[in-house]
Amino acid sequence: MTVPLPPLPPAPDEGYRPGGRSVADIVGQEHRQLLELVARLTGPDPTADEQLAVLTAALSRHLSAEEQYLLPAVRSAVPGSADRVDRILDADAALLGALRTLAEDGLGDVAERVRRHVEEVGALVAKLRAVATEKELIRLGNRLEIAEEAAPTRPHPDTPATPPWNRVVEPALGVVDKVRDVVSGRPTYLADLPEQPRG
Repeated sequence: MTVPLPPLPPAPDEGYRPGGRSVADIVGQEHRQLLELVARLTGPDPTADEQLAVLTAALSRHLSAEEQYLLPAVRSAVPGSADRVDRILDADAALLGALRTLAEDGLGDVAERVRRHVEEVGALVAKLRAVATEKELIRLGNRLEIAEEAAPTRPHPDTPATPPWNRVVEPALGVVDKVRDVVSGRPTYLADLPEQPRG
């Protein structure tokens, strides 16, 4: 079965294998990193301000890219997935809303929402993997990574969550967010955090 991918440059020929990582591998790695960061934040002795900033930025980028490319591909390629994708989009908007108003006492709610997101999207990625070719998964992964680099680093739950408008609005918001991050010195990547001491 051929997965109806978002517009991509044509592949040269049948023997061509695109460079990059599979969307399944990228999403899986990011989900593990998000769960690890949530565990650090809800564990003893968190470096709250920096870690909260990185969690917010990482989740904002991750959800934006999934909404632009992964979820539309799942909706098109996986039979009967439309309702589930819609529920995930609603849950993602609620997660972004919770991030926007995050306080120390609300971290448990955000952590639980992140865990549910990982479980739900992970199940959809497994279904996509069953119907897509490796080449399609890699090409979709390339699009996802590009979208993440242009995505906002702050929650914007009221923006469009489906193409084509999210592919226009979110990169524009991403530019504004990145300027604010640089001016304020706000960390936005896991690599910006100090090394976690090994126990």
